[in-house]
Amino acid sequence: MGVLGPRETSPGRHETPEERSDRRWTELLQEVRVIQTGVQILFGFLLTVVFTPRFATLTPTDRAIYVTTVLLGAATTGALVGTVTFHRLVAGHRLKSETVLWASRLALVGIVLLLATVTSALLLILRIALHDSAVPWIVAGLVGWFMICWFALPAWILYRYSSKD
Repeated sequence: MGVLGPRETSPGRHETPEERSDRRWTELLQEVRVIQTGVQILFGFLLTVVFTPRFATLTPTDRAIYVTTVLLGAATTGALVGTVTFHRLVAGHRLKSETVLWASRLALVGIVLLLATVTSALLLILRIALHDSAVPWIVAGLVGWFMICWFALPAWILYRYSSKD
């Protein structure tokens, strides 16, 4: 195997580090656009709940779950929007690869916060809708499903198909 040239930074692509950073930034931005739409819809819905007549009848526990859900939704929005503002604040300073690295980490934090937000919202909605002791089990099952889809499956694919060089 020969020495890689300046445009051959990886075995599968022939791109410079700058081109790789540009590609990864574009991919990350597209991923954040997709997830941000869902987060905005969920957060917008959560903000309206407090103004409904039914809100006044919530138990203190359900109110606490609601407040937690709203705070988690706000934190999720902050992390996901933060990926873009991160880029905006450091753009032009020749820090593209660092920007991509840190914005990717911030997006992952946003995804974890989204998992917590959805969990909390499901818990609140199902507690009110079902009044059943099975609700925590249902929510736990759904959280398990999200964990498989969002984390375990990608980790397994990464482990399974990554080169063992």
